[in-house]
Amino acid sequence: MRLGEPGKMQATINITPLVDVVLVLLIIFMVMAPDVNVPNTAKPNAQGDERGRILVSIDEAGGLWINDRSVAPEHFSEALNAAVGVEKDPRVVIRGDAKLNFLQVREVMVAIEQAGFHGVGLIAKRAGAEGK
Repeated sequence: MRLGEPGKMQATINITPLVDVVLVLLIIFMVMAPDVNVPNTAKPNAQGDERGRILVSIDEAGGLWINDRSVAPEHFSEALNAAVGVEKDPRVVIRGDAKLNFLQVREVMVAIEQAGFHGVGLIAKRAGAEGK
C-alpha cells in the first residue's frame, strides 16, 4: 500500500464481539437460574373444578366416542347434548389416538364448539406411561 492509495476493503465478519456478548449472557443466566422459584401446583383433579366431565374419544380410524359409547359423526352434536343431561356448564375433554392427524382433532374441537360448548380440554399421556 502506498501513500495516497485507498486501502482495500476486507469482507470478513468479526464475530468476537458477538461471542463475548453471548458468553456474558450465558453467565448471567447461569447465575440467575438457581434463584427461580417454581410454584407448586395441584393435580388437575384436585384443583376444585367440580363440573361434570364429558369424555370425547377419537380412535385411530377417526371414530368418535362419547363417554365410551360410539357415535356417528352426523349425530355427534345431538349425542353430546344428550350426554350433558342436567349438568350445568360441563367440561368437555378430548382424548385422541397418538396416530391421529391434528386436523382430525381440530375438526372435533370445532364440532364441539358448534354444539355450544366452549373451553375444550385435551388429555395427554405422559411419555412412558402405560394404559389409557
